Amino acid sequence: MKILVFGATGSQQFNVISEGIKKGAEVIAATSSEKSFDKLKQAGATPVLANLSDADKMMEVTKGIDAIAFMIPVSLPNPLDGLQYAKNVIDAAKENDVKKIVWNVSGWLVPQKIGIPGEDVKLDIRDYLINSGLDYVIIQPSIYMENMMGPFCAPFIKNEKKLAYPTPEIMPIGWIASRDVSAFVVEAIYNENLKADSFQISGLENLNGNDLAEQFSKGVDEKIVYYTQPAKEFGDILKPWVGEEGAAGVASYYEGLQNSTAFPPKFNPNMKEVLEKLPVKMTSLAQWAKQNKVYFLNN
Repeated sequence: MKILVFGATGSQQFNVISEGIKKGAEVIAATSSEKSFDKLKQAGATPVLANLSDADKMMEVTKGIDAIAFMIPVSLPNPLDGLQYAKNVIDAAKENDVKKIVWNVSGWLVPQKIGIPGEDVKLDIRDYLINSGLDYVIIQPSIYMENMMGPFCAPFIKNEKKLAYPTPEIMPIGWIASRDVSAFVVEAIYNENLKADSFQISGLENLNGNDLAEQFSKGVDEKIVYYTQPAKEFGDILKPWVGEEGAAGVASYYEGLQNSTAFPPKFNPNMKEVLEKLPVKMTSLAQWAKQNKVYFLNN
């Protein structure tokens, strides 16, 4: 089995490499920068230089590939470019008889377009994939535990013993580890019965802010309290990474959440059914925090 992975240099898809190797796959990792080659080689993948915007290159790198673990970059300068990038990959996969595409959506798909380009374009990608005639599985993860490693959260844990996140304390979330998501992606590739399927996945714990801090505290053996980070503070910290416009959009979203009493679901209560089709050993929040204690407290 030859698996071509997109997004493998980032935390959301990096573990697809090791999970694929566990299954005996040969993993090829596409990257737009040769600077990532060493990291990908050390993980066990064969790196290839390929930019999603280059349709001819997509035709080249998908030759001889059995399955594609696909993801669109989450911080495109123009989110609407994501549709053309997806078309380039899907068209090449179809031309080269790739058996299956598994798409990590990097979040749950919205029910209908909501006026946020980065979310709305995913619906267009979904429709194009469904209509392509290829076998596909769509993996929709809730919110990554790794988000807490970001600059808006991790320094607060180390310096102030506060778990900072811009969601209201009362909002429950089924946090999920990126390694678990990668395992779902690989299981979906190998399950031959899945040919036109979509799964909303989350962790097994539906935690509000205080519950999150309690489980995190158990993992790191320190008392950590939850801090509902003001949306503006969150946006200001994000600016150097996503730009002023991107940060303002994200901050506006979280400000809406903080002013609301009804929250979008971020937990799948039917994970048992998902796990019957995609058997993955799930990581609890406390386990994940313990695994990453050094990062948070001694970084």
